Amino acid sequence: MARIIGGIGASHSPTIGFAKDTGKHNDPVWKPIFDGFDQIRGWVHEKKIDVIFMIYNDHITSFFLDHYSAFVLGIDDKYVAADEGGGPRDVAPAMGHLGLSQHIAMSFVADEFDMSFFQGKPVDHGFLSPLSMLGDASGPWPGQVVPLQVGVLQLPIPNAKRMWKLGKALRRAIESYPEDLNVAIMATGGLSHQVHGERAGFLNEEWDAEFLNLLETKPETLANMRLAEYAAKGGMEGAEVIMWLIMRGALSDKVNLVHKHTYAPSMTNIATLVFEDQGGEPDSAAVKAHREHMSYELEGAEALQGTYPFTHSRSHSNFRINRFLHALIRPEHRARFVSDFEALATEHGLNDEEKDIIRNRKWIEMIRRGVIFFVLEKMAAVLGVSNPEVYAAFRGETIEQFQATRKVSMKYSVAGGDKVKEIDRK
Repeated sequence: MARIIGGIGASHSPTIGFAKDTGKHNDPVWKPIFDGFDQIRGWVHEKKIDVIFMIYNDHITSFFLDHYSAFVLGIDDKYVAADEGGGPRDVAPAMGHLGLSQHIAMSFVADEFDMSFFQGKPVDHGFLSPLSMLGDASGPWPGQVVPLQVGVLQLPIPNAKRMWKLGKALRRAIESYPEDLNVAIMATGGLSHQVHGERAGFLNEEWDAEFLNLLETKPETLANMRLAEYAAKGGMEGAEVIMWLIMRGALSDKVNLVHKHTYAPSMTNIATLVFEDQGGEPDSAAVKAHREHMSYELEGAEALQGTYPFTHSRSHSNFRINRFLHALIRPEHRARFVSDFEALATEHGLNDEEKDIIRNRKWIEMIRRGVIFFVLEKMAAVLGVSNPEVYAAFRGETIEQFQATRKVSMKYSVAGGDKVKEIDRK
């Protein structure tokens, strides 16, 4: 089964990626940054880490204020660099571990953490600044990742104690995963800094040292602090260090400090940290019980005839076609869908099978494949097909046969404007 080998703490300032991309390895002003990450990279290599669970926050790049979630777990197989305004960094994509991410997702929800999930989104410096430092001159770090994006920039946010509890849940999730994996938990962000307002430039190295010491020896003290205390001691943006409590909560009570380093050259006290976990093997009975707990809610649903639960696995496998059909909410996309389908589908990377089942309205084949009904509903609206006609097709019936099974024969659609009137007149 998967094992937590240790925890890593690292700042994620854009300073770090900038230093790497501009080749400042030997510049004495910048070299301390590289020295700290050299220690992390060496430990990851020595311990043969297979997967890093990466805790970070996006900086209003891929996660905007129109939909801002507290906890967003990545369930993708690849994470590319985001464009943060001046073009994306020239770094290799991080490769995701699908099986572990989907397992952790099920475990978190079973433990009553109401997660959001993402795929198809690029990652910004919060993720890539520290991760890109784990590669060497021969290329990127060869392992896989599971990212957790934490929404800490728009208030209200989860408190420090909630982060701590999520870390405990993370340990249960990882230790119940059956594949033989060495896992490290990497928390990013901080240390003290503030980047907005008249307090911009605030640093508190004394607090940073205290925080790192408490994280090692008395993490519960940190878990019981209020956000206002973190902001006062470490700056408003520096309060993001509460994310480090997810990492520490996932480790055993006792840890071995392998490495600790800070460097405060400008706006942020840049830190690197490594803890080795001192816990023993998980209790096999507890692992078995947790797996049963995870599967409890959906047990038996797979046996329901004509039912296709929309799991993360189905979602990921069919993300391209679902995204293509979801885009029908945009007028320009649906206009081309009707007038220039072949070219549009090719531009969006659809393969021959995907084109065929859309082109020929193979409604039930799309459902069986893993296309979610609610994008088919949009496709039907564009084509002037009512919902009951789609339901009938699912069942292999004519519309008359289907309507005969209803109390009232009616048709309807999610279409609007002239299109809904057109469907009503048919």
